[in-house]
Amino acid sequence: MTEKMNQDNPINPHKKPSAAKLLAWYDKNRRGLPWRALAGETPDPYRVWLSEMMLQQTTVATVAPYFNKFIKRWPTVQTLARARLASVLKMWAGLGYYRRARALHETARVIAREYGGVFPRDEAGLKALAGIGDYTAAALGAIAFDQKTNVVDGNVERVMARIFAVEEPLPKAKKILNALAAHCLPRARFGDYAQSLMDLGATLCSPRSPRCDLCPWAKDCLARQKGGAEGFPKRAKRVKKPQKKAIAFVLFDRKGRVFLQKRPEKGLLAGMMGVPTTPLKARKPLSWEEALAYAPALGAWTSLKTGVHHTFTHFDLELSVVISRADHSVFEGVWIAPEKVFAQALPSVMKKVLKGALQS
Repeated sequence: MTEKMNQDNPINPHKKPSAAKLLAWYDKNRRGLPWRALAGETPDPYRVWLSEMMLQQTTVATVAPYFNKFIKRWPTVQTLARARLASVLKMWAGLGYYRRARALHETARVIAREYGGVFPRDEAGLKALAGIGDYTAAALGAIAFDQKTNVVDGNVERVMARIFAVEEPLPKAKKILNALAAHCLPRARFGDYAQSLMDLGATLCSPRSPRCDLCPWAKDCLARQKGGAEGFPKRAKRVKKPQKKAIAFVLFDRKGRVFLQKRPEKGLLAGMMGVPTTPLKARKPLSWEEALAYAPALGAWTSLKTGVHHTFTHFDLELSVVISRADHSVFEGVWIAPEKVFAQALPSVMKKVLKGALQS
């Protein structure tokens, strides 16, 4: 940056870009998203909230079909509040981070029961609700209620890092980038401005091959002036994710049905349906003798040649898959016909396990 920034004065002296230029670009180029109000329409807080909950660490392309399914089945926060949690989890399956689905259902019930179906407008009231932190509260405040809030997601961080050529690498730069984003806030149209920044980062100021020739802020961009917009934001060296291992038990009965059980209410994939597994171990799975204590039934277990690899946010999981046949189980659970297995509320990793087992 042109001058070193510090905690007491985190704003770069470089002239801030024109919000009016960005809003004019947005008025002509705004993305048509299923949760976004059309120009001139009043945003629906329920749709804004639902989309923001789904978009946490998930892409727009992935979220769009899920959002449409949710809205079709539960068009209002009251209808979502009346839904069974199991139904919500089943509809959510594939989006990952299932604690978000639980928070979604819990908050819908609170909004319906304690707020008469109307979302609170103040930041404190929003952040008191399950699953709503600083970012989601700010997004709701700006997009749903046109309040002057500082909405900073990954797209906004990237734009700010390039406009001001922030040399501090992420994640340490987050505080600086938040301060710069607040410095650039306009005097009006806060909801449109927040969405315009998101759209700019998603469509033009992309991680790779940014379209600087079309950017309304190109003349204000210090990174472009340095000839290297793609080199921002700077990033600290990635730390390799830890590797965890476990064994998954796929049990069939004589009719070919699969044994599934509900996972504990706390921990990985809490409350979701799946096959029994051993505990996750950081270096190597339990010995086979130790693992058998977690098998759903006694008998001969056959190991599949191919296991399952699945990436979670904070670790990578390697699952060895073993199969067997029995007429009963020692654990509580349900027997599901193969053609109905994937209609259950299964997390993605369990779908991988069962797909391999059913094809073996």
